[in-house]
Parts: sequence; structure tokens; C-alpha cells
Amino acid sequence: MSSDAGTVSLVGAGPGDPDLLTVKARRRLDEADVVFHDALVTPALLETCPASTALVDVGKRPGPDGERPTQGEINRRLVRAARAGRDVVRLKGGDPYVFGRGGEEVEFLAAAGVDVEVVPGLTSAVAGPAVAGIPVTHREHASSLTVVTGHEDPTKDESALDWEALARTVSAGGTLVVLMGVGRLPANVATLREHGVAPDTPVAMVEKATWDDEYTVIGRLSTIVSRATDAGIEPPAVTVVGDVVSVRDRVIERAESAGSAEGADTQSRALVPDGGRR
Repeated sequence: MSSDAGTVSLVGAGPGDPDLLTVKARRRLDEADVVFHDALVTPALLETCPASTALVDVGKRPGPDGERPTQGEINRRLVRAARAGRDVVRLKGGDPYVFGRGGEEVEFLAAAGVDVEVVPGLTSAVAGPAVAGIPVTHREHASSLTVVTGHEDPTKDESALDWEALARTVSAGGTLVVLMGVGRLPANVATLREHGVAPDTPVAMVEKATWDDEYTVIGRLSTIVSRATDAGIEPPAVTVVGDVVSVRDRVIERAESAGSAEGADTQSRALVPDGGRR
């Protein structure tokens, strides 16, 4: 590599609210010549980038007709930009290493001799439930946390997830968080029930956590599919299964008793009861 080659930073954008960026992530965005961003990065965050920064959307769109840049194409574009002497940010929703293909990209970049760093981000697996009033762990409710992807690589012959083990974890009081699982919600719920998870186990779905149109649906394992359907829950959404979901009721009661603060931020707006889309 020449001494004037650029660098690539794999940056976690967090769940969406620009205020939840890390200080280092903010600095890398301000310094970048070009930002290759995912579809789940909010427009509000992209608008905070300097006007001189080139913004390139390489996000994968859902559905058979959506634009889907291959991972190989993305990898090669990152290398070309760095070799052209540009400082590059690869901006990913949440954390680059939590189902964000950051591991694949950092391997490719390292093999190509590109200087690369990882800037961790706040994963929606924790932030999504948190802003909805749900702690993923709690001394009185859950001492373990398991995070899984809601949809796996369709080329796999069989699931890499041990749903029987996941069901045992939930039944024993652990918290299960499913990312990117809206489309497979009925199948995932059915599988948990088949493996013995009680139908009255609390479940929450948090759509677009920390975005302006954030929305939360609460139910039980036996009702969450119909409730999510009735509410029109769409990706991106985080699903939380476990007794910690019951904590939200007490958080809401406290928020209501305190009254609505003037100028409340996104996190405060999340702490309201279900009752139709805002």
C-alpha cells in the first residue's frame, strides 16, 4: 500500500438517534471523504454528515424486486475507495459485528492490505428494548441474555439455531432477543411453543427504536403474532421474549405518574402504553 492510501472505518451507527452515536463515531463521520451506509441508517443521522461528504447507499432492500448489492461488490468498492486515497466510513445500523457482516468486511479489507478499524456501536438488541422501558437483564427476572438473528442465510441446508436450547433458556427465565425477525415471527413463535415455552410468556416488539416513528407492541407468546399484525409492525423491529417485558408496565406507571415532561425526547416518548399508531 502507498503511504497516501486512505483508511476504512467500520462504524456502528447505533439504533438510529444521532445523539446515540459514540464520540469516536461522530469524529469519523466528520472526517470521512465518503460514507457507504446501510438502508437502516436513519436519514436524520445522514443529515448530520458534512455537506462535502459523499453518501453512498449500499443497503440491501427487502423483497424479491429490491436492489441488493452483493457483499462482494460492497467489499470491492470499499477497497477501491481506500486505494484512491479516500478516508472511508462503512456505516452500519447498530453495531458492525452484531449481524452486520462487519466480520466479513474486516477480513476482506485486511486481506487486501487496507488499513481498517472498527468503531463499535450501540446494538438495537439492547437499545431497542431499553427505550421501550424493558431491561434485557434484571436481578429479579433474568440473569442471561441471548441474541439471535430472525432470518438466516437462505442457502443454509438447516438452521444453525438450536431452538430447543433457546426455548429452555426462556423457560428458565432468560431473555431472548430476536433481530430482523418480523417476517418469520409466526414461525419463530410456533417453534418456541413447540419446544415448551409457556403461551403466557411476555413478548414485546419494538419497531424503529429511537426513530421519530418508534412504536411498541406488547403481548404474550400466544397473542403477539395477531397483535403485531393488527398494529402493522414492519422492519426494522426487535422482538423480546421473556419475563423482563413485564417490567415495562411499572416503568409506564412511573412515567404517567410523573406526567409528560415538556420537550420530551424520543426515549421518553417510548414510555407510553400501547394504543394505536401515533
